[in-house]
Amino acid sequence: MPEAIWISFAFGLGLLIKAVHLPPLIGYLAAGFILSAMAANPSIPISPEPTAVLDHIAHLGVLLMLFTVGLKLKLKSVISPEVIGGSLLHFSITALVFAPGIYLILEVSWYTALMLAIALSFSSTVLAAKVLENKRELRAFHGRVAIGILIMQDLIALVVMSLAAGQTPSQWALIVFGLPLLRPVLYKLLDASGHEELLVLLGLLLALVLGGSGFQAVGLSSELGALVFGAILANHPRSQELAKSLWSVKEIFLVGFFLQIGIDGLPGQDAIIFAIVVALILPLKGILFFFLMLLFRLRARSSFLTSLALTNYSEFGLIVASVALPEWLVPLALSVALSFLISAPLNRLAHPLYERWSHRLVPFESDRRHPDELPISLGDTRVVVMGMGRTGTAAYDALRDTEARLMALDSDLAKVARHQKQGRNVVYADAEDNTFWEALHMPSVEAVILAMGDIEAKLIAARMLRKLGFTGYVVAHTMFEDEAERIREAGANEAYLTMSETGVALASHLEQMAPEFPEPEATLSGPKQPST
Repeated sequence: MPEAIWISFAFGLGLLIKAVHLPPLIGYLAAGFILSAMAANPSIPISPEPTAVLDHIAHLGVLLMLFTVGLKLKLKSVISPEVIGGSLLHFSITALVFAPGIYLILEVSWYTALMLAIALSFSSTVLAAKVLENKRELRAFHGRVAIGILIMQDLIALVVMSLAAGQTPSQWALIVFGLPLLRPVLYKLLDASGHEELLVLLGLLLALVLGGSGFQAVGLSSELGALVFGAILANHPRSQELAKSLWSVKEIFLVGFFLQIGIDGLPGQDAIIFAIVVALILPLKGILFFFLMLLFRLRARSSFLTSLALTNYSEFGLIVASVALPEWLVPLALSVALSFLISAPLNRLAHPLYERWSHRLVPFESDRRHPDELPISLGDTRVVVMGMGRTGTAAYDALRDTEARLMALDSDLAKVARHQKQGRNVVYADAEDNTFWEALHMPSVEAVILAMGDIEAKLIAARMLRKLGFTGYVVAHTMFEDEAERIREAGANEAYLTMSETGVALASHLEQMAPEFPEPEATLSGPKQPST
């Protein structure tokens, strides 16, 4: 049974690679190569050669990946000079420099040289997102810039794939322009799907059936369809919940994609040499990103962290190659794997590396600063509320009528704009961004309320407040006693349990209404008891 062999090898090698703190993707590629070698050896009595099942699973993984990319495709995340300009300039410069070099050295056609250069210009969405998430830097300024650039690269890759596929749309393809009209219907379906298996099935329906098969039926790319349907839902409040619910399914199907690459053929000497040479020029990719970020007025620190997160080759390059250059899949897969071996350890050491090299990097900074990296001054603010969800808003409104000079901070730009329209003094800031703490001035602050939803954000904020020398009162809320203890250990004076405080508040409301309680009447069980 080939499927049993694939799963066993993928799990075993993926687990082995993960144990040494490297992306399991490298193990899946290695499993594919080993299975390919076993299939080529007649003395081994198993036959793990590719089948239509594995091909189909690989394609579904690609579609789900593009659908989840679409779910993150919010305009505010990509409409900024450093994201649009940085991604387009990097793509153009890489293609213009790499393509002639590949053409002359490898003696291939101009089309092949250009497609290889394009495939090597992309950075890994999977690796960068996981590295930033593990370091709690997804919402940090450099994390947002890196993710924005990756989304732009994904869009470029999709355009390249559509052009390379050479499909001729039918007349029914014009229906696609009316898809935004379906947004209210899709929103209602998402709301009605709940939080369990129906939510996963809705994601599969939109990505694989309506997006994948639907677009293919009218002569358009199924990959484009998956991305479009994801983008239609991107602004729904539950879009990220949908993305998380599909995460495991998508990852499992993508295992099939990487296995398929390895099983399709063993790397020859030329493929290994190509991958090693491409890995050696990987630093040039990071250096180009660094100077492009400086060009858009980012500080040296933000430029360095952003460029390091993007210094790798992309699984999207493999997806592009599967459409445009299938004969180059194995060399490119080796290149991606080697780049992960280099990039993953470097990203874990990103902050120490910057501290070591900062004296050489800072002189490259521009005298002008990006608006998101300007110092934040809290002026004469006495009380700061960090996190303006329901709890933070309630705390802010409760203190609003007092004489405390209030300011609130939140990392959601849309939420900040909404509160500002409602007359609250709320500004954008992210407690998980070290840049924010380095630029913060808080001369008059006496108390800080930590009302963020994320436990890690509260821990970081408590630690950083004390590290900055703040001696005022820090209070937080949380759902669990063990988290409350961690917040206190991080520096908070007190951390209250949310549900316990809710019970206390309900009891206080009853106490206020106690004089209005009716006298209890006698029951069949006995006479009326005296009050106590």
